[in-house]
Amino acid sequence: MPENPSNWAAFAAAEPELARTVEARFGAFTHHVLATLRKDGSPRTTGLEVRITGGELWLGMMPDSLKALDLRRDPRFALQANPGPGTEMGGGDVRVSGRALEVDDPAVKAAYGEEVEPPEPFHLFRTELTEVVRTYVEDDKYLVVQVWKPGAPVRTLKRT
Repeated sequence: MPENPSNWAAFAAAEPELARTVEARFGAFTHHVLATLRKDGSPRTTGLEVRITGGELWLGMMPDSLKALDLRRDPRFALQANPGPGTEMGGGDVRVSGRALEVDDPAVKAAYGEEVEPPEPFHLFRTELTEVVRTYVEDDKYLVVQVWKPGAPVRTLKRT
């Protein structure tokens, strides 16, 4: 993992166009797919609602859910935006990776709760981004992959 993870605000400041696209993809649907690591190191995928607010990408979870327990043990995660119905994937496929840090501060949780209104009680995780990837098709001809990592500009790869 990179040594300098970023929050959402730092990503959006560094790459505003890509950040808008990624935020729109996460905003298009309510549920997305979160990957965490089980005790034995194998992957676990589960559905999750995502919120981007206050310059942060937040992950909220039910109390003692397996995904919350996974993140408490090992904060590494990957998150894929819901591709939507069919094969269109308007805006492309979007994935975010990083670390999820649990928030225990009652004031921060209360502020989040006022905006999002989650069922009480809940786990709240603030994310540190280590990679953002967007994959899409351009001109029905090229597969385009955009990769952002903290401290570096977006790298764009095109394949036919």
